[in-house]
Amino acid sequence: MSVNYSYFCTCPRGLEAPLAEELGEIAEKSTSLQIHAQVPGGVHCSGSMEDGWLINLHARIASRVLLRIAQGSYRHEDDIYNLALAQKWENWFDVDCTIRIDVTAIKSPLKSISFTTLKIKDAVVDHYRNRFGKRPSIDTKTPDVRIAAFLNASHVTLYIDTSGESLFKRGWRTRTGDAPLRENLAAGLLRVAGWKPGMILFDPMCGSGTILAEAAQILAGIPPGMNRHFAFENLKGFAPEKWEAMKAACKPRPLPAEPTLFGSDISGDMISMARHNIAAAGIPIDVPLKQIEAQEVQPPTDIPGIILTNPPYGERIGVRGDRTQAAEEMAGLFYNALGTTLKQRFAGWQVYLFTADLDVPRMLRLKESRKTPFYNGAIECRLFRFDMIAGSNRRKPAGSINTTEADSGKK
Repeated sequence: MSVNYSYFCTCPRGLEAPLAEELGEIAEKSTSLQIHAQVPGGVHCSGSMEDGWLINLHARIASRVLLRIAQGSYRHEDDIYNLALAQKWENWFDVDCTIRIDVTAIKSPLKSISFTTLKIKDAVVDHYRNRFGKRPSIDTKTPDVRIAAFLNASHVTLYIDTSGESLFKRGWRTRTGDAPLRENLAAGLLRVAGWKPGMILFDPMCGSGTILAEAAQILAGIPPGMNRHFAFENLKGFAPEKWEAMKAACKPRPLPAEPTLFGSDISGDMISMARHNIAAAGIPIDVPLKQIEAQEVQPPTDIPGIILTNPPYGERIGVRGDRTQAAEEMAGLFYNALGTTLKQRFAGWQVYLFTADLDVPRMLRLKESRKTPFYNGAIECRLFRFDMIAGSNRRKPAGSINTTEADSGKK
């Protein structure tokens, strides 16, 4: 009889519902995985030890898969120390393993997270020293085992991180541009946009190719964790033969006869980088990429599809340290021209722009049909959706009385 464990799968804020939906699909591959509550920052679930492996292998949106070890109330750091000291850590990993402690807190009355982290480290080390006369070493960069603690106002929860490096690191990316979109966020955007294998997808500002690589792996049926190492491989009870069988059970999807994924970028260097990354991700399909300015693009097929892109303008200009009036004017001119291109050439398409610049719809002169809040790290963003139906979504100019002719596209 297998033991039932509690897991918490973390994700970027705003992606809790898509993650829960994805975990539900992963649960169809298991007889024991159960999906529970969504909370800010992640989703609770439960299942066998192998279910934790399964989530790590297949979850595109999750950031980490944390296995709950203990939970208790606290008032002082010593309460947390005593909880950690009492755990049978030797049931999970050998004393020769290197460890790292990570603590996050919301509304905790404790004054120092660093001191709390030190107390948990001391507790784990003291536990081993008391039991075996030896202690595990600390490695903050590439530890064998990561122990995580979460503190709210009155309770602390201790976890072992079964993922190791964050799950957005698929194991294929070797080259990036400025401010690259993380892979799990790109996967979340694809799900929220409603893209599915077989649908046309076009990223006209593809950068290093993250959105296209994620879509291509989904299209080809390549699990995101197929080609990387996980921390659960360092834990006691890990069975390499079961893990290899789990990966071998992943079957590739039939590939389309004609390309369905397309990308372009103004930078030739970005196109080269995207082509390199897509190849490194093991994609067995052709993804046509073209060097061209976004405001000059044409539909890559006669069949309308989805445009999903993360424009390197607006707020990201600010990230690069350029918030001058000239930069703002440049961004305005760019979006104005892009809006014209979308209206004139992409009737029937759904356009999704992911940006931290909330003025994008105004600069495009388009009315969004939906805006979904997300966070890209600490930056609050929006995924704007525009339905390109000829003449129906253009914003009316200020003071306009009759814009019928303008809205119909007449000159």
